[in-house]
Amino acid sequence: MPQMPPRRTTPARAFIVLGLCLALLGGVGAWLLLGRDTAEPCNGLAGDERVQKAVGAAVHPGTSCAVVAQAIVKASAGDATGRHTQAQAQTLKDVLVSLGSADPAKLTLDPALRVPLATALADYAPDLHAMLGGIGITDFLAKAAPQAPPWQSDGTHHLTVLPDTLRGAVRAVAQDPGAYALLRIAEIRTTAQRLAAVPADATGYALTVPPAESARALGILDGIADAVTHGKDEEQARVWRGAVLDRLLNGQDSPKSDQDPRAAQLSAVWLQNLKNAPEGERFDRLRTQGVDMTRTWAQDRKMDEQTQQGVLAKAERSALSAYREIKP
Repeated sequence: MPQMPPRRTTPARAFIVLGLCLALLGGVGAWLLLGRDTAEPCNGLAGDERVQKAVGAAVHPGTSCAVVAQAIVKASAGDATGRHTQAQAQTLKDVLVSLGSADPAKLTLDPALRVPLATALADYAPDLHAMLGGIGITDFLAKAAPQAPPWQSDGTHHLTVLPDTLRGAVRAVAQDPGAYALLRIAEIRTTAQRLAAVPADATGYALTVPPAESARALGILDGIADAVTHGKDEEQARVWRGAVLDRLLNGQDSPKSDQDPRAAQLSAVWLQNLKNAPEGERFDRLRTQGVDMTRTWAQDRKMDEQTQQGVLAKAERSALSAYREIKP
């Protein structure tokens, strides 16, 4: 019987095996390259020449994001009275413009930036209120372009950026519930101050614009809260909302928190009403905050019923319109 020749791996089979190995290696390589978070560390701020110039020598390429964040807070913070120099306001504007240079609506912040950036923004609470409220802000709109420097009035320089830039930054910051709460607290205090400052004899726009503007600013923040929790599962959303409420109800005031007694009382009444609400209804009460604070203010002024209802209706429309602009 003739002897069979030894079996050999054919060239075709070898190529098949080689191809499978290469495909496997390619898949692993693609996972390593694309499966990781490839976003630039600290959103590229450490290597941004404009930001480096604004915050000083502490920041350079390779600086940790925690150091960059604290340098931003330090370089942009005002004095004990809340007044800012041009350099301080320019620093925060440069940071916001850099972060919003792509598509602000898709901005995702390095987690190490979220609370520090919220802290920096809260230091400009009156400017934040004006930009979010968006009524009677001609000066802010005129100076909002990226190349426009901060402008000065009433002894301070103002932060001004384009609306989409600001909203994108606030939405990105708000991924951290503590950061969102910081901005919400700043707006509560500013709303109370604006309402308390309305002259006793005010009529017409002087009477209706401050509550409508305040309700609009709070409505924008309501919409951002829904945008942040949109897409989260029920438990994740519940945890985020719970953390916000905990900070609102138990957080400490900042060192720059001295308020007019009437404003402080207005804030305190609203917070107490929030505490008194059933736990499961508290977050929903945030969506009526602009109207609720307006109602307390109108009652304290002993406003006649017709005028009060007119003011409340305008505040409610303003809040709802703003909320719809942001809500996903």
